[in-house]
Amino acid sequence: MKKVVKFGGSSLASAEQFQKVGKIITAEEARCYVVPSAPGKRHSNDTKVTDMLYQAYALAEADKPFDKEIDAIKLRYQEIIDGLKLKLTLDKEFDEIKDNFKKKAGSDYAASRGEFLNGIIMANYLGYEFIDAAEVIFFDEEGEFLPDKTNEVLSAKLVKCPKAVIPGFYGAKLDGSVKTFSRGGSDVTGSIVAKAAKVDVYENWTDVSGFLIADPRIIHNPKGIDTITYRELRELAYMGASVLHEDAIFPVRQSGIPINIRNTNAPQDKGTWIVESTCQKSKYVITGIAGKKGFCSINIEKDMMNSEVGFGRKVLQAFEENNISFEHVPSGIDTMTVFVHQSEFAEKEQSVLAAIHKAVQPDSIDLESDLALIAVVGRGMRQTRGTAGRIFSALAHANVNVKMIDQGSSELNIIIGVKNDDFEATIKAIYDIFVEIQL
Repeated sequence: MKKVVKFGGSSLASAEQFQKVGKIITAEEARCYVVPSAPGKRHSNDTKVTDMLYQAYALAEADKPFDKEIDAIKLRYQEIIDGLKLKLTLDKEFDEIKDNFKKKAGSDYAASRGEFLNGIIMANYLGYEFIDAAEVIFFDEEGEFLPDKTNEVLSAKLVKCPKAVIPGFYGAKLDGSVKTFSRGGSDVTGSIVAKAAKVDVYENWTDVSGFLIADPRIIHNPKGIDTITYRELRELAYMGASVLHEDAIFPVRQSGIPINIRNTNAPQDKGTWIVESTCQKSKYVITGIAGKKGFCSINIEKDMMNSEVGFGRKVLQAFEENNISFEHVPSGIDTMTVFVHQSEFAEKEQSVLAAIHKAVQPDSIDLESDLALIAVVGRGMRQTRGTAGRIFSALAHANVNVKMIDQGSSELNIIIGVKNDDFEATIKAIYDIFVEIQL
C-alpha cells in the first residue's frame, strides 16, 4: 500500500498544525509522498502567505521597497521552524527570493515560493527527501500543462525516492521559468504525484471532514457525503462546490486511483471517498446540491426553427465570435434559450444580438438577467422515478418560480434556473425534500 498525502494551507498554518500533520503522516507507513500547500490563515484576521508574497512582489514590480514585507513572511516561517525545534535556516532561500524579485522573475514565481519554503520545512521535519516541483512538473511555452513529460520525469524520480516531499501549486516551463496552476492548484499537484507514483490512494487533507450535500452557509449542519463518483464531483465542482480543485480529478481518474478527503483537525473521521464507480447505494436519492448566481438568459423565438438545418450552430457561433462560453441551451420546437455568465455578456450584449439577427433572422429575442443555476446531482436519481416532479413540487411549495429545468441524458444531474433572489430558498427546499423529509 502506497499513499500520496496533500495538506492544505490551513493544515500547515502554524507549528501546532505541522505537528498534527506529522502525526498523521507517521501514523501510517503507506503515507510516503507528501504535497504541502503554503501556510494559510492562523486565525480569521490573518493573511495567507501566498497573498503576502503577491503584495511584496507588487511592490518589487513597481520598484518600491519590499524588504519589510519579505521580513514579515520570513518571520511566519521562522515561527514554524522554532515551534518545531528544527535546526534549519532559510536565509539562503530568502536572499535568492529577494534577488529574483528585484529581477522581476514574475508573479507566478513569487506565489510559488510559499509552497517551496513550506516543502523544505516539511522535508526537514519528516526526514524525507525534498523534490523541487520545478524540476519534475512541466508546462509548455504557452503555460499549458505537459502531462506526458511530467509523468515520465516524475515517475523516474519517485522510483528512486521511497519517501519524498513535493511542493504543490507550481512547476516550470521548458525555459526554466516558474509556472503555477490556478488558485488551489496544490490539489492538482497531489493528483499528478499520485498518478506518477502509481499509489493506491490519494489522501487530500483539509479543514473539513469531506464533502457536504449542500453549502453549510445556506443549510445548517448539512449531512456529509460518504462516497461520490468522479462524474458527480465534476458536476458539483463546476457549479461551485469548492472542497477540491476540479482539475485534480483527471490524473487520478485516468489511473483509477481513489481520492479520500480527510480533516487534519479530526483525523478519526473517515471523510469522503471519491471513486470512479461504485455499487454502493447513496443514502439519499441525491448526492449533492450546488449552484451559482449571476447568469442571464437569451431566449430566441422563430417559427419552424426545428426544421431549419444549422440553426443552433449559427446561434452559438454568435457567442463564439464574441468569446463568450455558454452554460446551458434548453430548447423547444420554436424556441432556443442560451444561458451565459451575465458579467461576460453585459458588455457585448448588443454585438451578440446583432450577430444572432444576422445569422438566423429570429422572430424575437428576449433577455432575462439576475438568474441562478443550481445542480442537483446523484447517481441514485437513475433508479428513482419522479425526481424532477418532486423538485417542482418542493419549489412550488416554497413559492419559487422555476425559469428553466434541464436534465442530461445520463440522468446524473438536473439543472434548475431561478432568480438570484430565490437561490437560497431553492437549495433549502430541495435539501428538505430529499434529505430531511425523504419522501
